[in-house]
Amino acid sequence: MMKLYYSPGSCALGIHILLEEIGAPFELQRLNFAAREQYGEDYLTLNPKSKVPALQLDDGQVLTEYQAISTYLALTHPEKHLIPADPHDVARMYEALDYVVGTLHAQGFARIARSGNFTPKPEDEPAVKARGQEIFDRGLALIDATVADKDWVAGDFSIADPALFYVCFWKTTRLKQELPVNLAGHFGRMMHRPSVKKALADEGL
Repeated sequence: MMKLYYSPGSCALGIHILLEEIGAPFELQRLNFAAREQYGEDYLTLNPKSKVPALQLDDGQVLTEYQAISTYLALTHPEKHLIPADPHDVARMYEALDYVVGTLHAQGFARIARSGNFTPKPEDEPAVKARGQEIFDRGLALIDATVADKDWVAGDFSIADPALFYVCFWKTTRLKQELPVNLAGHFGRMMHRPSVKKALADEGL
C-alpha cells in the first residue's frame, strides 16, 4: 500500500486530493513540523530533502516533488483522465502547474511564511514578506485571468487543479485574504469535490 507523508494543510494536500481522486489504497503518515520531525533520522533516510510531499510506493520506492508525484499517479491511473489528451491542453496544464509550484509557492508564499529563510537579517524580514505578497498576488492575478472562461485549469479537471487549490487554500485560510473572482469560483468548485472534502476532513482542516 502506498504511504503519503504529509503535514496538515501543506502542499501535500494536493497529492492527498489526487490519491482520493484515483481511489487507490493508501495510508497517511503525518509529520509534526513544529516538532521538526521532517529532520528526524527516519524521515531523512526516506527523504533527504526533509520536506513534503513524499509518496512511498508499494515496492518501497519514494517519490518527491508535487509535479513528479502527480504525474506518476495520473499515468498509472489513465482511466481517471488526470492528464488531458490534447497536447495543447497538456502544455497549458504543466505551464500552470510549474508556475503555481515554482513561483506562487516557492517564491511568493514561502517568503511570507518563512521570511527568515530569505535573509540573515531579522530587520529585513518585513520587506521580504512584502515582496512575497507582491509575487503571490501578481501570480494569482495572472492565473485568475487564465481561468476566466473555464471551470478547470486545462479544460477538464487535471493534476494542476489540486495544486492551484492548495495555494488558494493558503490565501483564504492562512492569510485570511480574498481570492480574485475567477479563482474564488475555482476554489468553490474544488470544495464541492468529494476528494477535497475527504482530504480536508482527514487532515483535520
